[in-house]
Amino acid sequence: MALAMTKDELSQYLTEVFPQIHKDFVVEDLTEDSITMRLVVDDRHLRPGGTVSGPSMFGLADVCVYAMVLARKGRQSLAVTTNSSLDFLRKPEGDADMIAKCRLLKLGRTLAVGDVLMYSDGSDHPVARASMTYSLPPAGSAAANFG
Repeated sequence: MALAMTKDELSQYLTEVFPQIHKDFVVEDLTEDSITMRLVVDDRHLRPGGTVSGPSMFGLADVCVYAMVLARKGRQSLAVTTNSSLDFLRKPEGDADMIAKCRLLKLGRTLAVGDVLMYSDGSDHPVARASMTYSLPPAGSAAANFG
């Protein structure tokens, strides 16, 4: 399936609909099969001990899958998270941005399932893995025409 939005269109749309967090997340790369996003780590993303917090990593995974769904479905898709699982594999570096690499495992009419690996920038070893499921609004519904 071809992309419905380019990397620049997707970045602009995320800025429009999430102005409160647009500086936190950056679309690094986008293909038909995957998206790579960056969490620009700041002090507010850290927990005691100087590591990136679990909620910050969850946010990165959630935004990453959401952005991939939008890139494939377009601006009309008001997808909502219906299930998530996050495995913490090792301690992330508190002084490095987080990089998330997402691929969609399923993109159907009513559900999307994505898998995300997260890394501390500069490392090849994943610090967390997430699986996210989204409910997609039925075509023609008011929610599907958002944007």
